[in-house]
Amino acid sequence: MPVWVEGKLCFYADSPPRRLLELFSVKWSTMVLHALYHWPEHRARTGELARSLQGISKKMLIQTLRELEQRGLVARHVYQVVPPKVEYSLTALGHTFSRPIEEMYQWGLENQAALDEMENHLRSHQETDG
Repeated sequence: MPVWVEGKLCFYADSPPRRLLELFSVKWSTMVLHALYHWPEHRARTGELARSLQGISKKMLIQTLRELEQRGLVARHVYQVVPPKVEYSLTALGHTFSRPIEEMYQWGLENQAALDEMENHLRSHQETDG
């Protein structure tokens, strides 16, 4: 938890909020978890994920999946068939982590006008500053 030091709120590097937000710093992590959460049986092949996440490169998808696997949020299943078949699925921990992501994404759907306003505000500042 953040702590108060000399009347100021401090978020130490190992504090739970910072550890949680570290995962959000990678653009695609939450989107991959979100996609798997909504996939049938919470399981998808790499190509299926790539097609559902417009704009992600194959390299970035593989890198993101590896990091999520290392963190214990997704599991990689390799089938011994020709050609090789690999699927990724949410782990129990991944399901737990996906719930707040789903709430955040739902907020975005319900508050699109606020997001548009934020983008317009940013654009107007960029035009006057640039």
